[in-house]
Amino acid sequence: MRHGKKFNHLGRTASHRSALLSNMACSLIEHKRINTTVAKAKALRVYVEPLLTKAKEDTTHNRRIVFSYLQNKEAVAELFRTVAPKIAERNGGYTRIIKTGFRPGDAADTALIELVDFNELYNPNAEEKKTTRRSRRSATAKKEAVVADAPVVEEKAAEPTAEAADSTEEKTEE
Repeated sequence: MRHGKKFNHLGRTASHRSALLSNMACSLIEHKRINTTVAKAKALRVYVEPLLTKAKEDTTHNRRIVFSYLQNKEAVAELFRTVAPKIAERNGGYTRIIKTGFRPGDAADTALIELVDFNELYNPNAEEKKTTRRSRRSATAKKEAVVADAPVVEEKAAEPTAEAADSTEEKTEE
């Protein structure tokens, strides 16, 4: 009986599944986003997020643990050098799954899985937002202070010239 066992086997043996997830995790770390099926993307998220959490603390022990899952020196180096510093302040949710429709050949439900902090489209000013975050009252008070300090400039209404008056009369006649 399989009571309480909710792990998706993806139609593969255990060794094939672990190799698949390891290769997909290496590709995700290297390319920052990959296209796959929704079921594989969900399985990959469960597989790779604990590895990303381990990478936040760069110790020899954590490197060895991550290497035992990935089996790829370049992916481990990339993870600890470039990915880990970007996700250092994030407490989880390192990946995003975006459904992209159906595959033409077999109508499989496809998805894009990506590392959240590496997408500039969804968070283009992530650093600016973190540094300029204020409460609503302080922002309103500062705006009022700027308006109060601003010098008042009066503009004289320009008198229409004879040429401008002639051109407006021609337009109205037409």
